[in-house]
Amino acid sequence: MKKYMVIIRETLEKEVYIEAETAEEAEAAVEYGWRNEDYILTADDFADVDYETEEIYD
Repeated sequence: MKKYMVIIRETLEKEVYIEAETAEEAEAAVEYGWRNEDYILTADDFADVDYETEEIYD
């Protein structure tokens, strides 16, 4: 029987609406808020799942 490593990668996403002078400023403000836990993504924000499989050779 062969041996495999499978990586499970989940993507969470949340829409955040913000006023800013530029797109870069808006993204920076939201990133700052995310890093300060103003935006917490949970299982309710699930968007996608991907699997990556690699055969393991001993």
